[in-house]
Amino acid sequence: MRVERLSQDKIRFFLSMDDLMERGIEKEDIWRDIPKVHELFNDMMEQAYQELDFEISGPVAVEVFALPAQGMVVVVTRGRLPSPNELDELDGDDMYELEVTLEESDQVIFQFHDFEHLVQAGHRVQPLIGSVGRVYAYRGQYFLVLDTDMENQTLQKGIAVLSEFGEASTVTEHVLKEYGKTIWAQEATGGITRYFS
Repeated sequence: MRVERLSQDKIRFFLSMDDLMERGIEKEDIWRDIPKVHELFNDMMEQAYQELDFEISGPVAVEVFALPAQGMVVVVTRGRLPSPNELDELDGDDMYELEVTLEESDQVIFQFHDFEHLVQAGHRVQPLIGSVGRVYAYRGQYFLVLDTDMENQTLQKGIAVLSEFGEASTVTEHVLKEYGKTIWAQEATGGITRYFS
C-alpha cells in the first residue's frame, strides 16, 4: 500500500491486488459496511498520519478507482476540520463521516516519469500485447493508455511489465486529451519499437 499527498487536504493510496488479498477483501467489498473494510480504512488513515502527518476528523470524501487487474486507487479528501467544541461532542465512532464513490475503468493508464522509461516499457511490452495503446504528454510526464479489451492473461502480463517502468495513474484519458499533448493516437507500443530501437 503506497500513499502520496496530492494537496493539503487530499491524499492518494494505491492498493495492489496483493494488498487486498492479504486482507481477504474483494473489489466489491469496498461498498459493503463490513469490519475488514473499516479496518483497511483505519490502517490507511494510520499510514497517512505516520508518513504524511495527514490527520482526519469531520467529513471525508473517498473516491475509489478500480483498476482492471491492478487493484485500486483511493483518493481521500478531507473537509473542514471541526472546532475544538465540536470535537468534544464527537464520540470515537463519529470521528469521520465517509462519502464513498466508486469508478470502474475499462482502461489501464500508466504514467512514466521520463520518456526513456516509456521507451523501455514499450520495447518490453510490445511482444506481449502487440501494437496497441495511446501515449500522451501531460505535466512533464508520459502516459500510456491501454484498452482492456484484450485477453485477461495477456493484460495481466502487460501490466506486470509496465509496473517495472511506471506506475498506475488515476488521470483519465479525457483529461489527457483535453489538457495534454497527444504523442501517439494509436498503436503506441508499435510506434515506440519502430522509432526507438
